[in-house]
Parts: sequence; structure tokens; C-alpha cells
Amino acid sequence: MIAWKKPAAAALLLALAACAQPAPPVTQPAVIDPYASAGGGALYQGDLAGGTLGTEATAQYFNDTVGNTVLFAANQTTLTAEARGILARQAQWLNTHANFNAVVQGHAEETGTREYNLALGARRASAVQEYLIAQGVGSDRVRTLSFGKERPREVCSDEACYAKNRRAVTVVSPAGAGS
Repeated sequence: MIAWKKPAAAALLLALAACAQPAPPVTQPAVIDPYASAGGGALYQGDLAGGTLGTEATAQYFNDTVGNTVLFAANQTTLTAEARGILARQAQWLNTHANFNAVVQGHAEETGTREYNLALGARRASAVQEYLIAQGVGSDRVRTLSFGKERPREVCSDEACYAKNRRAVTVVSPAGAGS
């Protein structure tokens, strides 16, 4: 008798399981966001880094948007109105991003002696440095370097090319990154 009770009990359990009702779904209480309807909704601003938009706090942004190069007239260290406009934007960016330092590289065209052009590049870099410091950038965050005619932007022998090589380039890097 015991042999037939096990299969019968198993069949009975299967039959009961097939008739069972599924459990009712568990409903979660609705989440109400009190700010969801305020204003026009949230605007995506990108990943924030240091309280500013992440893309603004990069050397690439500085180079492409702020501008890293100012040009000079032949044998001159005087900042033009256009150069002062670029440097004002550089100073504003550096003042906003205090975690960056700058190296101002002075350059000259290929005419003249190596010594003359190194001195001219140094004076151009110093003119930019002084302007940035006058605009509130800490003097401990800006240093200068002269390349003279050793690193031309363009290799040439005409005035159009010479004009591109008479420049000062501001290179920014995060503080402590060898700047």
C-alpha cells in the first residue's frame, strides 16, 4: 500500500499547485518629486569639476576657446589692443581656475642673431606675464620661458610667416603637473 501512496501524493500536490492563484503584484508607493514641476525642468550641464563645467577646466578648452597666443609687431614687445583682449580672457580663466598654472613662452622670427631673439622672446613673455599679474593672476602661478627663434610656428622667409612667429604662447597645466 505504501508504494501507491507516494505517486498519488505527488500527483495531488501537482494538481493543487496548478490550481493555485498567483500572488498579487506588490505595488510600490508613488515617488513624488516636489521639484519636478518647478520651472522648465533641469538642464544638463555636463559633469561638474571643481564647481565649473568640466569642459571649461581643461588646457584644451583654454587653447581653443580662450586663446593661448598673442602676436607682436617686428622687434616689439608692446601689447596690441587685440593682444590685451586675449590676455584679459586668459586672466579671467586663470582667476576662475586657480588650480592651473601658466608658462608664457616668448618667440621671435628667424631674422636677427640667436642672442637678440632670445632676449626679445624673454621681453615678450615678460610683457604677457606682467599683464596677467596686473589682472589679478598670482605671480607665483605664472612663469616665463624664451625660445627666441628656436621653435618657429612656420618656417619661412617672408613677412607673412615672420608675423606668425612673433608671438607669446601661454601654456596652462594643472598645478603640480610640472608647470
